[in-house]
Amino acid sequence: MKQLTTILLTLGVFMMAFAGSEEKVLANESNINDANQVLNIAHRGASGYAPENTMAAFEKAVDMKADMFELDVQMSKDGELVVIHDTTVDRTTDGTGKVGDLTYDELQKLDAGSFFSEEFHGERIPTLGDVLDEYRGKTGILIEVKSPSLYPGIEEKIAEELEKRNLDKPNNDKIIVQSFDHDSVQTFHSILPDVPVGVLLSYSSNGISDQQLTEFASYAEYVNPSKNMMDAELVSRIHDFDMETHPWTVRDRESAQFLLEIGADGIITDYPDYVEPRQ
Repeated sequence: MKQLTTILLTLGVFMMAFAGSEEKVLANESNINDANQVLNIAHRGASGYAPENTMAAFEKAVDMKADMFELDVQMSKDGELVVIHDTTVDRTTDGTGKVGDLTYDELQKLDAGSFFSEEFHGERIPTLGDVLDEYRGKTGILIEVKSPSLYPGIEEKIAEELEKRNLDKPNNDKIIVQSFDHDSVQTFHSILPDVPVGVLLSYSSNGISDQQLTEFASYAEYVNPSKNMMDAELVSRIHDFDMETHPWTVRDRESAQFLLEIGADGIITDYPDYVEPRQ
């Protein structure tokens, strides 16, 4: 009997050790899978396939299973937050004039789809609220504050839209706010410090200094340069400052593959189908 008890105890210890090692293997596999993921961010929605910054482009991004879509926010003459890239409506609508000189009602009358294809005739310029109401919980949303110097108080208005929808909570990785105007990013961060923010950078032959990265790291979670600035060393340096990077804007498969290979955390692209998980 004593011998049988000893055998059973030994077997039990062996099974526990095996289970522990199996859990460790599974945990390691999970970590590897996490490391292999890259955020697929549809630029102005899936703008390679539908008119940029419209509900059609955002719907296409969701259909193509992008992790997030990016959009641009400006302000109408009467203070509505509208989703459009250029500071004029000339390129992407059938109207003319500056966004900030037109009222919300005037902007709503414009056709924002036909410039891309007659298939999208009648697409309208959405408001930020429209987009948040339709897509929160369905996908992540990367909000770019566009030309904020033209729209005093725009950061507060964006914050209000997020607060109304409980999108200002800690650990909410479904909303990120970014801008080329780094003062604006800091202003927004001071209003809603729990919402992650990113700094956008245009191409510079001087690169990004450690001094800049130190400054960015004091308030931002993301450094998002032009893809033409990117290499493995820059990705590593950004990571050394505990930030992540989502380069922009990919319009060919070769660029997508390059950014995957150097370890970018996300890829902002007009074509979500060009971004495949790392192997």
